[in-house]
Amino acid sequence: MNEELIQNADTCYELGEQRAAVYFNSLYEQVTNKTYVSNLTEDFQQWKQNHIRHTSLFSIFSRKRGKPDSNDYHNYIQWLNYTGKLDSYLDRSISYIYMRDLGKALDTPETQDKIRKVVSNLKSRLIDREKKKDFSMAMLYRMAQKDDVEATFIWLMNKLKTVSANIPEGMDAAHAKRKLIKIIAGVILHVNEEMDEDVTPQDRTKQLDVAIRLGYCYGLTYPFIDDLLDAKILSAHEEKQYSRLIRTSLLTGVVPDINEWSGENKELISYIHAELKAAFQYIKDNQQQDTITSFLEQSYIFFQSQEDDRLKHLSDPTYTNEELYIPIILKSSSSRLIIRSVISAKEDEGFDERTFYYGIYNQLADDFADMFDDLDEGAVTPYTYYLTYHDKRSDLINPFELYWAVISNLIHNVYKSDSKAREIILNRAINGLKRYKEKMGKKKYNEVMELFTTGNTNFNDLIQKLVNKADDVDFFDKLLRDHMVTNLREEQKEQDTFSETIETVRKEINMILPIERIVDESMINDPITAAANYSLTGDGKRLRPIITWIMGVDEYGLDKSAITPLLRSLEYMHTASLIFDDLPSQDNASIRRGHRTLHEVYNIATAELTGLFLTQKAIWEQASLDTFDTKSVLRLIQYSAKTTEDMCKGQIMDLDSKGKPLTEEQLNMLSYYKTGLAFEASLIMPAILANVPTLEIDALKKFAYHAGIAFQIKDDLLDVEGNSLVLGKIVGKDAENNNSTFVSILGSLGAQKMMWEHYCTAIESLQHIPRSTTFLKHLVNYIVHREK
Repeated sequence: MNEELIQNADTCYELGEQRAAVYFNSLYEQVTNKTYVSNLTEDFQQWKQNHIRHTSLFSIFSRKRGKPDSNDYHNYIQWLNYTGKLDSYLDRSISYIYMRDLGKALDTPETQDKIRKVVSNLKSRLIDREKKKDFSMAMLYRMAQKDDVEATFIWLMNKLKTVSANIPEGMDAAHAKRKLIKIIAGVILHVNEEMDEDVTPQDRTKQLDVAIRLGYCYGLTYPFIDDLLDAKILSAHEEKQYSRLIRTSLLTGVVPDINEWSGENKELISYIHAELKAAFQYIKDNQQQDTITSFLEQSYIFFQSQEDDRLKHLSDPTYTNEELYIPIILKSSSSRLIIRSVISAKEDEGFDERTFYYGIYNQLADDFADMFDDLDEGAVTPYTYYLTYHDKRSDLINPFELYWAVISNLIHNVYKSDSKAREIILNRAINGLKRYKEKMGKKKYNEVMELFTTGNTNFNDLIQKLVNKADDVDFFDKLLRDHMVTNLREEQKEQDTFSETIETVRKEINMILPIERIVDESMINDPITAAANYSLTGDGKRLRPIITWIMGVDEYGLDKSAITPLLRSLEYMHTASLIFDDLPSQDNASIRRGHRTLHEVYNIATAELTGLFLTQKAIWEQASLDTFDTKSVLRLIQYSAKTTEDMCKGQIMDLDSKGKPLTEEQLNMLSYYKTGLAFEASLIMPAILANVPTLEIDALKKFAYHAGIAFQIKDDLLDVEGNSLVLGKIVGKDAENNNSTFVSILGSLGAQKMMWEHYCTAIESLQHIPRSTTFLKHLVNYIVHREK
């Protein structure tokens, strides 16, 4: 490697260390002389006037109404609005984001005006009960549509899907995904802040597109550099190789190729290397020339300071205070400075100084909250090191005291005693302690406080009094983060349950499908039963009977054994339709469900008769539903016959359309007849047996219509982009047969947009179904994300 590059980087890092050392020494002096105590005592005396409440008739009334748990996201927001606290809650929350994420001072009219506008827009959205939705993919896609960045959203969803699939065991996938989303949101915040108010819609779309991609590219470094190196997944030798690769990239501005990787994680590293290399190049390509140097320098400082911390061992009792604190001053400030260079932001007076001094405030708060988890992992932080050696080394600085010194310095030296800045910073500090006390429990909290607050008794007593009595100190970002983490983890649990349920039910359905062969010596030969079983035993998804099973048994409370004939009938009908579909007179397919199609194994006549045979077996099975009300069974058979009739019409329309250009509307109609009706039947048939009300039937039909079209669009996309081995059939048949598809008339991107539109409408229709729709939600998620 070029020695000059190394020397320049080391010089840059040394300058950063010198600046951090000056900052640390000023904090150390405050701790030593206890000057922070008098400053903050006076600050808190003013602050508490707005946060220590005296009992009043209104407060008694409010308590009677009941303050909901802050984990109850929607009800908590409504409670804040009802009690008149929502405005101040949002004001301090948005003000905090402007300080922490955007590096703004709060004492300018321009910043205050922007905060008021954001608060007003956010409040309007939060209190609108009609828009009371979780942060789902459907909601995010609708937001993307408003700014005309649907294509970017689709790109991002595909990227997040791939990243999640490549998070190795030993890392928290939900946490990694949340962190990545947070970084993307942070970059969008910065870009929004930099936009001129008179920006054209076209320019806004372009800037948001780049912001989302830059956010993803920068955010990748957290799961795939920081978290990966912290997770102890790589061997010691692999960690050295990987660290050397990152360092070389930051020093030279070029990501080197992986020539030979020694270690068992080569496949993982190959994927990460390719993704990070592309991300690194995208960041460089979208920067102004004068910011590339800043980006590389700040990135190197961030990485090197992380490495300094990562290489420390808790068993080493010799680290100095400077060795403990200077790296975290550097990494906590450079992480936000990087964002500014990533988006090529114009010079903002005071941003660099505020960001440099502010970073350690958040870092110390985070390290305090995580100290026992970090201790269990053997990580060296100021808190874990103090916990380990405070009784052996009197020279160690108390990190909790340094934390208060940082706060005093921010309020009085960085933000010049601005009352709004003081309000936000002290709110955040007290809220952090309240949350920690709630998390750890009173006993453990008191033990921690006894250890870390060995200083000025009066100041410590004041802090604890405020922790016990202060109100209105919580923040929206914490509420939203907790809500997101809970949702992501719940989503993952639901997804795992969905996948397990699908596979379990699929296996059970496979066992009940084979048709018993009746031996009749008077028959010369009976190939039809064998042919039917051949078609039934392929690698089918069994989605239709699975949907019926889960909705019938889990949602409508029907007896599993009682609906077994219905499950058979659905798969018999579907398999019959595939046999006909594959015939030379129709699609002329040679592979289905991973093996040769029926007409190729037997002959065309046998295939035709087997299709008819399975259709009649389906009707016979439906007529065998003898534990249900006869009128309901009759309605079901009539509905089934009408559905089959419509599917036949759809198939003949499809055949007639081959080689002809079709409109989007015509494709929607064909998709409904070919695919949507089958989904509808799997939902409506068990609903008929359960005597579900008409309004719910209508909602189910709407869901099936849009889910079915989304399924067909995904099929069209897979026919172009899929893998034959995974699909179990040959790709490219639509183009070979000159068939009109969503891809051929809309293009790949247009088809994806249309798929997501139907996805959103299907998800939104679930709001009108008065029972658990978790399975259906994950079903439509599966539809748009499946690979086969």
